[in-house]
Amino acid sequence: MGSASSAYRMIYLDVDGRIQKVVFSRFCSPCDIKELFCTATGLSRNTTISLLDSTGAMVSIDPTMPNNSERSPYKVVPITGGQLADKEELFQNVLTQVAEQFSRAFKINELKTEVTNRLAMLEKRVELEGMKVVEIEKCRSDIKKLREEMASRNNSSFLDDNKKLTPRRDVPSYPKYMLSQQTIDALRKPAFDVWLWESNEMLSCLEHMYHDLGLVKDFNINPITLKRWLLCIHDNYRNNPFHNFRHCFCVTQMMYSMIYLCNLQEKFTQVDILILMTAAVCHDLDHPGYNNTYQINARTELAVRYNDISPLENHHCAVAFQIFSQPDCNIFANFDPEAFKQIRQGTITLILATDMARHGEILDSFKQKVDNFDFTNEEHVTCLKMVLIKCCDISNEVRPMEVAEPWVDCLLEEYFMQSDREKAEGLPVAPFMDREKVTKPTAQIGFIKFVLIPMFETVMKLFPQIEEVMVQPLRESRDRYEELKQIDDAMNEVQKKKSENLTMGGKKK
Repeated sequence: MGSASSAYRMIYLDVDGRIQKVVFSRFCSPCDIKELFCTATGLSRNTTISLLDSTGAMVSIDPTMPNNSERSPYKVVPITGGQLADKEELFQNVLTQVAEQFSRAFKINELKTEVTNRLAMLEKRVELEGMKVVEIEKCRSDIKKLREEMASRNNSSFLDDNKKLTPRRDVPSYPKYMLSQQTIDALRKPAFDVWLWESNEMLSCLEHMYHDLGLVKDFNINPITLKRWLLCIHDNYRNNPFHNFRHCFCVTQMMYSMIYLCNLQEKFTQVDILILMTAAVCHDLDHPGYNNTYQINARTELAVRYNDISPLENHHCAVAFQIFSQPDCNIFANFDPEAFKQIRQGTITLILATDMARHGEILDSFKQKVDNFDFTNEEHVTCLKMVLIKCCDISNEVRPMEVAEPWVDCLLEEYFMQSDREKAEGLPVAPFMDREKVTKPTAQIGFIKFVLIPMFETVMKLFPQIEEVMVQPLRESRDRYEELKQIDDAMNEVQKKKSENLTMGGKKK
């Protein structure tokens, strides 16, 4: 199966004959990685550096760079103004970055502003790094062509690009993994390590869940259609730091484990189980990486289309049912119209419930029902399903620390992307998204204490069995982040006193 290396890169650097190990997430940007290398080697963060392998060849600094070993470390070479000898290489790197930005922009109108800004920065960098005039002109010419191509493509509507939605006919186009019994057992538990699996393996695990729960058999779902649908789902999650296909898998796997842990198949109908699983799979389809607040404040096409009411969640639903509208991907093909209508309504209700703006309203409604909960009451059951998908959507801190913590880094990276863009566009910035104001402990403590624990403890009234494997890990996570915050506060206090002493010392002189 996959390995932990799919989530992290471990790189060894040669720092004047001393070996330095650097570990970073594959979700880091090239800029972050470069700064990390500079810090590790004692250079200032804005130093331009090259990496050379043992043969003297340059190594690209990016999240996909190959791991090396202690015996073959990369040599870090700081580049000064007079050392930019290999200008062809530099030119290619700049052009590659431009092309990467545009490949995203072709599909997503909403990134136009960001891409334009980055292009301007790249153009400036080309001049600052001392390229030959002919190289600058060639780069500008290529940039101009890319701009023109983007402009021609930007005339199409956000949802009109059907290329991603086209189902694949070369099924099965992901290998059928024979899951070991150990994996099958682990898949039913909240502690499952979601970082160990490649996309194809996650697709096979999702396929297994639908078969294992009896959904394929009970509803006569065509197994090939199930494969096609899952592939199409995968292709319609974007490569955001957080809201990506792995997050979709996480949420669905947690739902699957809750179904077993809480014996939900004894309490719910199989249609309810199908709705829970399918809503989890589809709940963040085509998420652009910028939240509802941004959509509304920036007056994006999505916010205008959905009148500022849960624009993202409405969009996730729309994309989900666009996919189902294609016969090759319609796992509900054998349902009669009335049954399909019930599944459609149930799925939409659950996906819309994942809008955190509705958190208080949904949890309060559930609290009123939980003490006298009635599994024969449709309103009670719908409310419980809404709370279950909410639990699964934000359940990372339920998982072991080594599985949960990388998700915090991913989420903060996505937050920082948004707040940087909001600052550039003159929009309001939420303090919990501002890289200058937030730390990991401050980001997590309030969320765990005031959102996660109260919600899971309310569900625990109905299902006491979740305390040990879900609520207790949340309490431990809260305590750990509170300890980290105390350490951070103490260090900041020491730093503050040092600064004050230096200031006082300066005044005495």
